[in-house]
Amino acid sequence: MKKVLAYFILMSAALIQFSCSDKIEETFKVNNPKYMSYADLRSSVSLKSAETVQQPGKLYFKDDFIFINEYQKGIHVIDNSNPANPQNVSFIEIPGNVDMAVKGDKLYADSYIDLLTIDISDMSNLREVDRDTSVFPYIIPDYGEGILSELDMSKGVIVGYTVSYETTDAIHDYYQHPRFPMWDRGFFALEAAMNKVNASGIGTGGSMARFTLYGNFLYAIDKASLHLFDVSDTSNPAFTKKIPISWQIETLFPYEQMLFIGAQSGMYIYSLQNPANPQFISQFQHATACDPVVVNGNYAYVTLRGGNLCGAIESQLDVIDISTIEAPKLLKEYPMREPYGLGIDDEILFVCDGNDGLKIYDASDPLAIDDNLLAHYKEINAFDVIPLGNVLLMIGTDGLYQYDYSDIKNIKLLSHIKVYGN
Repeated sequence: MKKVLAYFILMSAALIQFSCSDKIEETFKVNNPKYMSYADLRSSVSLKSAETVQQPGKLYFKDDFIFINEYQKGIHVIDNSNPANPQNVSFIEIPGNVDMAVKGDKLYADSYIDLLTIDISDMSNLREVDRDTSVFPYIIPDYGEGILSELDMSKGVIVGYTVSYETTDAIHDYYQHPRFPMWDRGFFALEAAMNKVNASGIGTGGSMARFTLYGNFLYAIDKASLHLFDVSDTSNPAFTKKIPISWQIETLFPYEQMLFIGAQSGMYIYSLQNPANPQFISQFQHATACDPVVVNGNYAYVTLRGGNLCGAIESQLDVIDISTIEAPKLLKEYPMREPYGLGIDDEILFVCDGNDGLKIYDASDPLAIDDNLLAHYKEINAFDVIPLGNVLLMIGTDGLYQYDYSDIKNIKLLSHIKVYGN
């Protein structure tokens, strides 16, 4: 027994000596930021001739014009006076842009950390008339695998990355590597979007909203807070306050003096009786998932998308009873494939189910929505919709589609603007 114990001690000492003296190395993929200076950022907005849509993002409608975001590059302007024959007329180059909203003849757009105001009274001569600088959180674009190298925000905004590899002494947790701090991309990112409002002079957007207009206020969310801008002087937005909401908030939808905020953990409801000072009313919690929300009458409709970084396993459509606004409750769940945006026009519900296409339901009976599928367009990719009474705008990776649904039993495709790129 003593021999065995002595042998064990000798072996343990040898292992300790080996672990202390042997050098173990690891190779890291390093993402090195490429910067655009603040001076270049703030002198780069320009009106160009029409360009083909390459990577469509958010969608917005005002009067006879459709605005399509080209992700982080700018905005395509589409003349839609004839929905059966829309004309791509111009492109507004705006670095870092992901969304827009329109009040009167002023278009508001984000440009990385800035908020722009663009005069669109003459669509052939658009002009930047105001810029509120550094009003949004600093954006760190997704860099996929690897580590973000040292960040220097004084150099400007990040417009991309170059990749290198570095071999260092191995450590148990590379997130603590002194050379490569892991910045929280989610906290800094502002993935802005717009939403639908029924108010004179204000345009209409989709459900993937991070910006929305209500009365004389523009609301914008980052991952945790609601930002308020007074736009009573449409040419000169004024930041008024920031309200902490929750972690991982994602979308905005104003409805009847209320603001519905979709978060990965649930839905938050705020009163807009005083638009300058939104007040918390209630919260509905659900499993962690990405979740745009739209509202009609006593019901809120929420899509939860699973199989992604949002955390959920299952994908579904939730119908929430909000007849008692202080105590929203789940009424019904419906399985989906990979739902994104959705829209509601009275009792007609439009759901963008990703690669499973566009689904249109009669939602007059919220307990039997899946029994009342009116149409299913399977051969398209669907991201978000804007129902406009008789015409539906639908954006996806395949492009912009317009449907005439004035006769819900005979829905017709009016037009399609294709996406080119990648």
